[in-house]
Amino acid sequence: MRCVIARFPFDLTKNGVLESMKGIKPEPVTGESVIIGRRHYPVKQVGQVITRQDRRDFSAGEVLRAMARLGFTCRTVPEAAPVRVQSAFQRASAMLGTPLPV
Repeated sequence: MRCVIARFPFDLTKNGVLESMKGIKPEPVTGESVIIGRRHYPVKQVGQVITRQDRRDFSAGEVLRAMARLGFTCRTVPEAAPVRVQSAFQRASAMLGTPLPV
């Protein structure tokens, strides 16, 4: 499959990516990741290995699209759930057991 990563064209195959990543130890995953074989790799590490380019030269999205088109399972960073923060007045009211004025 032909794809463009960091303005350079690459002819990638699933077997070629598997072969390139063979023997590469995965770094700790802190963001987007790609599952290759049974290992979870950070998407930037995969991009660096398969393109031989510096990680700053391409985006994670470019590599994620290419890996998904090749049939690899890609994971994105889940969005954080909103956190409800109580004001000092609400906390004090809850501690005293008095209802909040309406």
